[in-house]
Amino acid sequence: MKRTVILLGLLLAAALACSPAAEQPQPAQTTPEKKPLKVGLLTPGSINDDGWNAIAWEGLQRVKSELGAEISHQETKTPAEFQEGFRSYGARGFDLAFGHGFEFQDAALAAGKEHPNTIFITTSGNSVAANVSPMVFELEKATYLLGIIAARESKTGKAGLVGGIKLPSIEGTFTAFKAGAQSVNPNFVVTAVYTGNFDDAAAARLATLSLINAGADFILHQANEAGRGVFQACTERKVRCFGSNKNQNDLAPDVIVASAVLDVPAAFLRMATLVRDKQFKPQIQYLGINEKIVSVIWNDRLKGTLKPGTVAEVEKVEKQIREGTVKVPRGF
Repeated sequence: MKRTVILLGLLLAAALACSPAAEQPQPAQTTPEKKPLKVGLLTPGSINDDGWNAIAWEGLQRVKSELGAEISHQETKTPAEFQEGFRSYGARGFDLAFGHGFEFQDAALAAGKEHPNTIFITTSGNSVAANVSPMVFELEKATYLLGIIAARESKTGKAGLVGGIKLPSIEGTFTAFKAGAQSVNPNFVVTAVYTGNFDDAAAARLATLSLINAGADFILHQANEAGRGVFQACTERKVRCFGSNKNQNDLAPDVIVASAVLDVPAAFLRMATLVRDKQFKPQIQYLGINEKIVSVIWNDRLKGTLKPGTVAEVEKVEKQIREGTVKVPRGF
């Protein structure tokens, strides 16, 4: 009996020893935790400007919410601050850093050489390197349409343009506005004034009043935060005007007829996704009407006060721009 028990025990042990490995307890497998995308942003002014810088901040927030990115923002005003901001992102191992404007190009190229593992993107410009590229927003295709509105609706045959710093990207939108206006009336007069900065709303207000006093009855600004001074002057004098970069119709709804708008959040998300997916290629990325990044948004409160043919004309020309039959001049 004892021998039988021993024999059965030996047979059981042998059976267990020969069982498939899959039936044996396995050590727990651990998957390395994926690090979140790190994205930085430099703006040349306050993100509370309800315009150019605000839409960049909105873009950064969209990258955070949709891609789970770790984000950072710095307000930088001088070339030295541009360089220091970009270098800090490179040194901290950021995957992507945006410089929001044409003026960030030199700093992006310098930082790109020092930090090859970070992608540096400027939101305007033409500088390209292995890890540096610009996104060029074709806002001039929208300001061309605003020029048509001004020329068709003006009683004086004059419009004014108020800019902050005289940058090629800003000059381009003004050139397109003038071309659009003169496509309607070759003798239409467009005058531009630059205040030299993007912060001084009082200076922008005075520049606007000087244009109004000279006969302009439509005003377009590219003055970022100082654009509030433009809207203040137009409201005081009951002169119609346009918003730029962001939908600014609600900032002065009694005088802003329409806004030339950039969907910067969609553009930022597009670029951040390319970087995350290792699909980034160094090249100029043109983003305009066909890419649904640029548009004209009407102020419905004033749209009905325009001549019957004005809205139809804008819609017709916008279609022609999409099809390429109307060519809008580039600023750079």
